[in-house]
Amino acid sequence: MPLGIYAQSFADFKRTQVSSFESFKDEKDSEFNNYLKEQWQEYEAFVSPKLYEKPKPKNIEEVQEVKTKEIGPRIDIVIEKAPDINITKVTPLKQVKKDLQFDFFGTPLGFNIDHNIKDARFYPKNQNGIISFFGALASSDYDNLIHSIEKIFNEMQLNDWGVYQLITKLSKQIYAKPDEEKLFRWFLLNKLSYDVKVGLVRSHVVLLENTQQVVYSTPRYKIDGVYYYAVDHYNNKERLGRLYTYDKKYPDADKKFDFSMGKTPKLVENIQDKKLSFRNQGNTISLDLKINKNLIDFMGTYPQVDYDVYFNAALDDALYNQLAKELKKEINGKKASYGLNFVLRFVQKSFQYQRDDEQFGKDKVMFAEETLFYDRSDCEDRAILFAKLVKKLFNYGVVGVKYKDHMSTALAVPVSGDSVKVGAKRYVVADPTYINANMGKSMPKYRNIQPESFIRLK
Repeated sequence: MPLGIYAQSFADFKRTQVSSFESFKDEKDSEFNNYLKEQWQEYEAFVSPKLYEKPKPKNIEEVQEVKTKEIGPRIDIVIEKAPDINITKVTPLKQVKKDLQFDFFGTPLGFNIDHNIKDARFYPKNQNGIISFFGALASSDYDNLIHSIEKIFNEMQLNDWGVYQLITKLSKQIYAKPDEEKLFRWFLLNKLSYDVKVGLVRSHVVLLENTQQVVYSTPRYKIDGVYYYAVDHYNNKERLGRLYTYDKKYPDADKKFDFSMGKTPKLVENIQDKKLSFRNQGNTISLDLKINKNLIDFMGTYPQVDYDVYFNAALDDALYNQLAKELKKEINGKKASYGLNFVLRFVQKSFQYQRDDEQFGKDKVMFAEETLFYDRSDCEDRAILFAKLVKKLFNYGVVGVKYKDHMSTALAVPVSGDSVKVGAKRYVVADPTYINANMGKSMPKYRNIQPESFIRLK
């Protein structure tokens, strides 16, 4: 779209030209600023699919408990000491007064912001306004801010989604208007080498991210053969519609957003007690856990992405160690089949079953820590928790087993019963949602159905 086609008047158009006279600190900014003045293109929005074709079961099945036949090697759970979190390291900049301070999932942070950044305005509300806003930021003293952000996300062990959340919270502290805070995020994320774009929908700014994984139930635009997701509009019922934007990337901004969580972020602790109990072979088993609510709040910000992210996410060391110690009391020295069925029973019976739409009002996949924190969960949440415990406690091969309306797991163990083929290998079904069912027992509904896909734990 030609420069100025949206300008409300010639005076508005002239006002946007101030960026042409700016002195850019980075040659890349000058090059990109000139590129932004070229004709923008129109793109149609498509909403990415939901994770499930059919709704998950409203009620779950239950069978009569059968005593486990003990086979396999004896269990010897080894618990490694979790590293201590150095609180001074996850509260950087605390000692020095900053002109902008806020709480980031329990951790107080502070930044100094150049006045040229604070004064930047999106005006007029068109392509020229974006160019003007970019010019103001590119001419500001942003280097120290970028350095501070990099320092914090390294010290706090933030993944890409953590960086996104940090920059979002920072931007909202500076700008009251959503369009301006989105433009600031766009500028910072490009400076941090992320492949993001902005576009215009009905004179408002839309931020677009190139992601490593599919983001479900989210508007996306195919630009130069690549899907860019409007993650801010995840699960939003309002249709975005046509968007005007550019196709080239900011120079050297090639990094896709990766939602993987190889390490849990270092957050100040806000400990909440959690008591779990369940019945196993006539006995009541109780477990006492302490869970960091700040970590749960961070995980709660995630949009719905590929299952691989949840099944392969790091499990919080402190929480895992507590749980492993509690389970060790009950299964150490027993045969492997007993231990696996005991952990299966723990996941089946410690939580009430409830579908996402009833609990959260939307689709939501929970990380293992969230499933331990909340009283209710559904099939996928239990499958993720059980799979991670099997891998961490016993180091057996395990996969998530996805059907059109259900999620189960299967284990690489030499046990008779219902099984699935993953490649050339046999995996025995272990369903964390089928109450009282031991390994090798699948829900009758899924016994003769070929699964849609498998999720491998690395």
